[in-house]
Amino acid sequence: MDWDDLRIFLAVARAESLSGAGRGLKIDPATVGRRVARLEDAVGARLFSKTPQGYALTEAGTRLQSHAERAEAAVLGASDAAEGPEGLTGQIRLGAPDGCANYLLPQVLARICDANPGLEVQVVALPRVFNLSKREADMAIGVSRPEAGRLTVQKLTDYRLHLAASRDYLARHAAILTPADLQAHRFVGYIPDMIFDKELDYLTEIGLKAPPLASNSVSVQLNFLRHGAGVGVVHDFALPAAPELMRVIPDQISLTRSFWLIRHADDGRVARLNRFAQQLLAEIRKEMQRLEAFA
Repeated sequence: MDWDDLRIFLAVARAESLSGAGRGLKIDPATVGRRVARLEDAVGARLFSKTPQGYALTEAGTRLQSHAERAEAAVLGASDAAEGPEGLTGQIRLGAPDGCANYLLPQVLARICDANPGLEVQVVALPRVFNLSKREADMAIGVSRPEAGRLTVQKLTDYRLHLAASRDYLARHAAILTPADLQAHRFVGYIPDMIFDKELDYLTEIGLKAPPLASNSVSVQLNFLRHGAGVGVVHDFALPAAPELMRVIPDQISLTRSFWLIRHADDGRVARLNRFAQQLLAEIRKEMQRLEAFA
């Protein structure tokens, strides 16, 4: 069985289309189709069924996928070993929720890349859960620990969140001295039906109703608050980037969450990704301590 055919098979399985796989591999979709057909002849089974939504794995394809992913990890591990242990090189794609991606990762990854000049890091900042099986990213940071899938999970750090508002807003509105006073204020938060993880449903936990100003983006919410739109929940590590804001009754309402580093189980044998994960863990913990000290 040809490894290159398996590589193309995995690309189709992840993209669910010949054209999507071709774009990722930089080869013609027709060539992708021929290579898949050749692999199907080699294994004596149909690996994909064509549906209106794209190419779906058959039962035989699903069985082959796990073996192909282990072969992929072995190839990556062999390539990694050949490069030697000195430094990190190549491209790594990291998925992260946008609050983490905007206010924590830039300075962390800049330091890691400064120490490893041959390293390229792509940050995919989306407010959703990443599908590592489809290789949307090499690894991802999540706000809750996944309960299913062939994944390895490592806790990166805890982080704190508090209510905050701009000094201008607080000067123009009734004082907030107790949680009961919050009912008289306008809130900023997530769009309720776009909360992709229960850990992000902060306002429900605090006992407040759906906010009249809402976004699925943490950065948009923060900018609402910076411009005096209301009160909202803010990561303490984001507060140094928004000096206009101040925390509201922090001794009475305080939330704690965690960031988790999530990886595909087969990647544990890839030394390059292991070294990156170790550096990411150390730098994120150090940066979190620095930023929360300013909150």
